[in-house]
Amino acid sequence: VRIVIVGAGAIGGYVGARLCAAGADVALVARGAHLGAMRERGLRIESPDGDLTVTPKVTDDVASVGTADVVMLGVKASSLPALAPQLGPLLAADTVVVSMQNGLPWWYFHREGGPLGDTSLASLDPDGALSRTLPPDRVI
Repeated sequence: VRIVIVGAGAIGGYVGARLCAAGADVALVARGAHLGAMRERGLRIESPDGDLTVTPKVTDDVASVGTADVVMLGVKASSLPALAPQLGPLLAADTVVVSMQNGLPWWYFHREGGPLGDTSLASLDPDGALSRTLPPDRVI
């Protein structure tokens, strides 16, 4: 199983490090100083359960990673509308997307039924880019 985590901050970095330590095929998409630090020193988790340092594949270029079996989104929800159009190269026909954001996700009302069934909230998906790029049926 190939896992790509987009957003390697506190949540994405922690999940990615634990998966990498367990032997999973993980690539992390990050940017800036954090990306540079992971390239130079790996990704370190300090924990009461024991510290660990892993050296997963890291990049700032989503297109360079290739398709994934699982894409985990660890970026802030407000970043997703701009990011969504760049995620296409990660998605194969059967890729599963795991949303790790807090708050209401763009797919919240998908198949809800009733008066709100399939309602799209402009504040979550302003121009529909998320729903077009990351169809709710493939999101966990």
